[in-house]
Amino acid sequence: MKLNKFYLTCLGTILLALTACNKGDQDFLYKEELFGVNLIGYNASSEELTVKLDTTDLITPLQPNSRFESTTAYTFRPNEDRIKLRIAEKISGKLVLERELKKEDSGIKINFFYTEGRTGPMPEKPAVEQGKIKLLYMFQPTTTNYTEPVDFVVGKYYLVPKVFEELGRAKNVKPYEFCPPITIPTFSTTTQVYNGVTTTASFVVRIYKAGTDIPYTDGTAYSWNPLTSTAPKPQSSTASSKLYIFSEAPSGGLMRFFTRLDQ
Repeated sequence: MKLNKFYLTCLGTILLALTACNKGDQDFLYKEELFGVNLIGYNASSEELTVKLDTTDLITPLQPNSRFESTTAYTFRPNEDRIKLRIAEKISGKLVLERELKKEDSGIKINFFYTEGRTGPMPEKPAVEQGKIKLLYMFQPTTTNYTEPVDFVVGKYYLVPKVFEELGRAKNVKPYEFCPPITIPTFSTTTQVYNGVTTTASFVVRIYKAGTDIPYTDGTAYSWNPLTSTAPKPQSSTASSKLYIFSEAPSGGLMRFFTRLDQ
């Protein structure tokens, strides 16, 4: 009997201790709240970028010349209702982006790109629509250092009689900034008839001086080829929605381009 009483007393003590522990855990969870941040975009610079929430560094920096999509979590301490998000170049410490985040912002999505010391919003691609091609461009004139606005002109180039047919245009776009979406119909480049002549066509995207039909290379050391000097583009016969970041990559005296991001 005495043994049973002793056993019951010990069991009761253990249960009370477990209850107290559970209550303590509940209090901890109640006082400290988990906060999520989703970072999406593109680091077009040659620098690694560090990400810091309050005083906490993320383990993996944002890599140079790379797209990123990462989700991180932060635990708010008692009586804490806001924190600072800081993104900076790893080596120089140069601040790239700083934003105050409130506790009620949990799950926030932050889109941005960083290039050549510039930070801006990373646009979302429009939805794919049957029978249409949708294009967004950012042009980086890293060779000519061209500074004036340009027009992105999308169209078909007929090999015979060497005629360019404009299908869509984004006007007055500054270098290192995204253009608004350009929408054109899908089309075939196979054998077809143009003005009574049997020919084929090529899908090309030209870059003109803003408000003109003059290639932006006019007046530079580089020439524009009507067929091979083209911004990146998808297949012309398939519906798509594409975002491109591209820079200059001349071949001799002929202007060509290098795609840095195809998304």
